[in-house]
Amino acid sequence: MWDFFETVRHRHSVRSYQSDQPVEQEKLHAILETACSAPSAGDLQSYRIIVVSSPEKRRALSGAAQQQAFIAEAPVCLIFCAEPERSAQKYGERGRDLYALQDTTIAAAYAQLAVVAAGMASTWVGYFDEAKVREIIGLESGPVPVAMLSLGYPAELPEPTQRRRLDEIVSHLD
Repeated sequence: MWDFFETVRHRHSVRSYQSDQPVEQEKLHAILETACSAPSAGDLQSYRIIVVSSPEKRRALSGAAQQQAFIAEAPVCLIFCAEPERSAQKYGERGRDLYALQDTTIAAAYAQLAVVAAGMASTWVGYFDEAKVREIIGLESGPVPVAMLSLGYPAELPEPTQRRRLDEIVSHLD
């Protein structure tokens, strides 16, 4: 078992999955529990998570995401949808416009780390046709698709990408 820092360092976007190795239900459940443990504004959890394992629907999602083939190849795709009105009930316009989006992306980030801790890999997908994704998952209104997370056992591990130095990103105010 890796410690937290190793888990974060081993998180990479993987675009090639082992098609013959499904995601075990226990691991998927643990990943979803971890996502739902993420902090959220007012503990409202202003999001929904749609689990897509059907090959047909994953192929359709791949098409909705500008033909990103790895979405169809991965055995599971999680779709993270914001629930702006849930957050707006407590926080008004800021909750609707910001907090629900933050809640959703934090849950997705927790899921990404849980995937690594479970010995698998994932890729965050934000580039997709929202209307097509809504149609594929039968979500006419309400929750807003924000991110998709393809996940499964990697067929290959990519080389780590170059990261900006801390001094280019971090400022210290005394």
